[in-house]
Amino acid sequence: MKSSIRLPLPLWSLAIPPAACALLAALWGGELGSVLLALTGATLIASVLVAVFHAEIIAHRLGEPFGTLVLAMAVTIIEVSLIVSMMLSNGPGVDALARDTVFATVMIICNGVIGICLLTGAIRHHTIAFRVDGSSSALSVLVALTVLTLVLPEFTTTTPGPTYSPSQLAFAGVSSLLLYGVFVFVQTVRHRDQFLPVSLPGTDEEHPHPSATQAGMAVILLFIALIAVVGLAKLLAPTIQSGVAAIGAPPGVVGIAIALMVLLPETVAAMRAAANNRMQTSLNLALGSALATIGLSIPAVAVAAHLLGTPLKLGLPAKEIVLLMVTLLISAITLAGGRATVLHGAVHLVLFGAFIHLSIVP
Repeated sequence: MKSSIRLPLPLWSLAIPPAACALLAALWGGELGSVLLALTGATLIASVLVAVFHAEIIAHRLGEPFGTLVLAMAVTIIEVSLIVSMMLSNGPGVDALARDTVFATVMIICNGVIGICLLTGAIRHHTIAFRVDGSSSALSVLVALTVLTLVLPEFTTTTPGPTYSPSQLAFAGVSSLLLYGVFVFVQTVRHRDQFLPVSLPGTDEEHPHPSATQAGMAVILLFIALIAVVGLAKLLAPTIQSGVAAIGAPPGVVGIAIALMVLLPETVAAMRAAANNRMQTSLNLALGSALATIGLSIPAVAVAAHLLGTPLKLGLPAKEIVLLMVTLLISAITLAGGRATVLHGAVHLVLFGAFIHLSIVP
């Protein structure tokens, strides 16, 4: 049985959440000049980082694969908060914001995060190993969820445009929740061993096990940090949307900006695990976040859109569908063998570059 170790929390991890909430209270309802905008943006990024830091403490207390599940849930809560905050701003393109953000998250994770983790791990360890059964089952759920929520709405005929009718949207939301719930059950209970890291030479030693008191403090600070993220995102929403419009970029770039900001700390955690020859942990973090994004974000945003009376575009245009299908196909090929090299990472990163370039220059 693991013994609990009481480690001192860094001062910044204790100070940032209440400081961010204090800044939010001071700026709420006022005009933001350039200095205040920069301060708000920096505080928002710091709040995201500290939120995931405390989620990681909880993760170390719970152990694998529960730890990666906590991180995925924290990131998803942050992402939903940002999306709903921007929907409340009633700016241009808010009806497609959820679709753009979820699509961007899937593309960033499957190509950017997994690609850079494969490259990082393979450069240091030549050939990296992971469990095919766990990773492939996660990818199969991701394929089903992406097609159900991002592809099929483009081809339904009950309602015009890339939308679902109310009954179709309800079915998609319930199905997403159900499928994600089954995946979590399989990951944490029925087939937990399929998601545990592969024991290999060069793997890091086990992290210190935080005490129950320390984990409890992390829960409280995580909650405070998430409140700050929601409020600060609401303050920054008009600036992000007007900035994208000012440079002449498509509205979908807003979704990419949200996804990049939210996934940054988790990307760092996944890269660190890959560098330490724990590729399965990297895949658990990456694919778990992608699944949580669709399985939880789409139902939450659908409810929010219904309550706000905002139309919700979910179906992707043809170019994005092609990019998504190629990404899922390459991901299936990568995960089929249980081992990967720098070539696999390079392929994913090239697809990521194509996604970013074609999003800015459609």
